[in-house]
Amino acid sequence: MGNSFDFSLERLAGAGVPVPQVRPAPQPHPGREERASDGGPYKGQTDGTDLKVGHYRDEEGLAGLKPGTYRGENPEGGLRAGAAEEPKSTDLSGLKVNRSVCATSPGPSGLRVNRSVCATTFYLETFGCQMNDHDSEKVAGVLLARGYRRVESPDTAAVILYNTCSIREKAAQKIFSRLGEYRFTKKEGQVIGVLGCLAQQEGEKIFARAPWVSLVCGSASYRKLPELIAQLEAGNTRITGLDTDTDETFEMEMTRRDNPWRAYLTIIEGCDKACSYCVVPFTRGPERSRASASVLEEVRQLADLGYTEVQLLGQTVNSYADPSARRMRFSELLVAVGEVPGIRRVRFMTSHPRDFGKDIVEAIEAVPAICDHVHLPVQSGSTAVLRAMARTYTREEYLEKIAMLRGAKRRISITTDLIVGFPGETERDFAETLSLMDVVQYDGAFSFKYSPRPNTPSLEMEDAIPEEEKSRRLGILQARQRDIQIERNARLVGEVFEVLAEGESRRENQWMGHTSCNRVLNFTSPGKELLGHYVQVRVTSAGPNSLVGEAICGKEIE
Repeated sequence: MGNSFDFSLERLAGAGVPVPQVRPAPQPHPGREERASDGGPYKGQTDGTDLKVGHYRDEEGLAGLKPGTYRGENPEGGLRAGAAEEPKSTDLSGLKVNRSVCATSPGPSGLRVNRSVCATTFYLETFGCQMNDHDSEKVAGVLLARGYRRVESPDTAAVILYNTCSIREKAAQKIFSRLGEYRFTKKEGQVIGVLGCLAQQEGEKIFARAPWVSLVCGSASYRKLPELIAQLEAGNTRITGLDTDTDETFEMEMTRRDNPWRAYLTIIEGCDKACSYCVVPFTRGPERSRASASVLEEVRQLADLGYTEVQLLGQTVNSYADPSARRMRFSELLVAVGEVPGIRRVRFMTSHPRDFGKDIVEAIEAVPAICDHVHLPVQSGSTAVLRAMARTYTREEYLEKIAMLRGAKRRISITTDLIVGFPGETERDFAETLSLMDVVQYDGAFSFKYSPRPNTPSLEMEDAIPEEEKSRRLGILQARQRDIQIERNARLVGEVFEVLAEGESRRENQWMGHTSCNRVLNFTSPGKELLGHYVQVRVTSAGPNSLVGEAICGKEIE
């Protein structure tokens, strides 16, 4: 086949998996723009980044800005510009959707909706990362399958659920503040539940802090939600689901898809890396991977429903280890997903540097549908701090991974996560982080002040950095990253990108979407009903956090 990824394709064939054919270089479709449902090869791919990769709501994102501009809803349908993202209820009832399947799609075992069990209302609000977004889709699916109806306000809900994040103290404080609002306002018969990472971390202590809460359930127990909800319906007032030692994490009978074009799929849950500052191993449990056949079956179902973009999720997604006899590596799974007919874009996050190998770069090179963007968190540019963090690599080893990406045949956008103010971080350590940023030239960076978390070794470390010093360092780092982004984005003026139109501004002929390499691109087009379509756009100007362009004449929808 003439590419360096042949050995992986051979392993697929040896395991009894149909060998995918690597697509030829994508060619523009003459005379018209392609619809998302057309499938087919990918075109117009170049370099870039996204401003919404793996961030945590209410935290500072790229260059100190909060990303997620277009997550609000236009009363006339579609997404509007300038809407806040955090926190959000994942109801997208205002979206202009050209098919009805976006709201509910069956899981691998099919869809069984019981309309006779209950006909009450629920409100679900999500905090945190994209893993939580997808978990909320699963939770909503379970409730809809039991006949519940979703509402947009907790004031009109019989069941109020908060899917929570505990990665930083600020996120946990926000949840308890939200729960405190119900001390005197909870209505008779109303059920309040706490889900997700904070639920797993705090467990039954939540009942002590907020006695009006009836349900505490961690993410590993979502498959038990039907029976937990049945107990609530029976009148029980203290229900918990806090298991983490289970493989039953991934497949749900019904998932409510909140995005009509992009679908999330969890392929690995939990983490075994044990970074000294991170609470994830305690809230998500050990690493558990989903069988490759199950992943591919769901991807094919999604393609049949009209989805053209899938995003594979995991706390350390590239640590995926196929538990089935196929023993697919992560890179091979990427190839197989990218070759499913109708799938035009495959994204994945978040990758851990230790498990990031050349085979992943070769997969991106070989299969155009695999998006040319990698989110590779470094956390610090100092080897001394990395060792204290237990990150399992040095500065030099991380830069070797960057060299692999920069040397790829396709230009690959690179984004990262950075922590400042880790215990013991000296001025020299901080300067090394800044110098690493100068060397790598990230297309985007999510930066945070170190936040002590329960059950983590870093709690016992000495030389804590004062809060004001953390803030000072964060400001310097974000200013440096902003300058880098301004320079890198300016180089893209004049280039043409393929953009999946995802949002419509209130202003006439104004749209937004993402490139393959995950940059946000706001563009003008006289075309109508562009949502869900792929449009060729030429960049006319650039800012630190997004691009501006014009749809190429003749490539809009006719």
